[in-house]
Amino acid sequence: MPPSVAVVTDSTAYLPPVEGITVVPLTVVAGGVSYDEPDYTGDLAAATTSQPSPDRFAAVYATLAEAGHTGVVSVHLSSALSGTAGAAALAGASAALPVEVVDSRSLAMGLGYPVLAAAREAARGAGLTAVAAAARTCAAATRTFFCVDTLDQLRRSGRVSTTASIFGSALMIKPLLHISGGTIQPLEKVRTAARAVARMEDLAVEAAGSAPVDVAVQHVGAPERAQALAERIKGRLPAVRELRVVEAGAVVGAHVGPGMVGITVAPGSH
Repeated sequence: MPPSVAVVTDSTAYLPPVEGITVVPLTVVAGGVSYDEPDYTGDLAAATTSQPSPDRFAAVYATLAEAGHTGVVSVHLSSALSGTAGAAALAGASAALPVEVVDSRSLAMGLGYPVLAAAREAARGAGLTAVAAAARTCAAATRTFFCVDTLDQLRRSGRVSTTASIFGSALMIKPLLHISGGTIQPLEKVRTAARAVARMEDLAVEAAGSAPVDVAVQHVGAPERAQALAERIKGRLPAVRELRVVEAGAVVGAHVGPGMVGITVAPGSH
């Protein structure tokens, strides 16, 4: 028997296939052609993105109802960055089963960890309210830091303001950012990429403290830098329960550009 509550998310969670989690892909558009995010492998600089339509969510919710689920917790990337959660809520309002939409106020593994928390609760047989609460509790306690080579792509896509983009425009200044209040915010100015990554590592260790945590090192086209960072984090966080290296997909890549490296710290799974 499947869990009575199903968990739905979108493709920006960047999770591998997980039993009990249904993924609705965002759309990447390049050269006038639309692709589901996981299918796009072209030039990120030429790509734009859009959220799934309410109809696509409606079809997923209908399929889950037909499969015998009694409710859906639909967990999505920040509503301040995308209309995905709004599309899910619109579809959920007329679904054949109750749909609780959770705005993670984050993206990538800042979304992925709350989704996994919801799926664990659903697998235990918890009801709709408890499954949604697990996602919200995890999201509220999760921190994400990242650094990019330039803020130009984030500014062009409207994900940071023109004022914020000046933050990283000076010669040899590498912007260190974080997710705060559901939006991408400048955190510190750091000279050189190596120092930015080292400072990000320190911030992640501070955020983790001595509690058991899950950590994801994320990147766009920088697997060696990400793996090296993960090895250093592992040595500095003996209480880490799970450490994974995740390559972000085309939606995040289109907005941050190649070379992005980030760290997400979440309460340890159990």
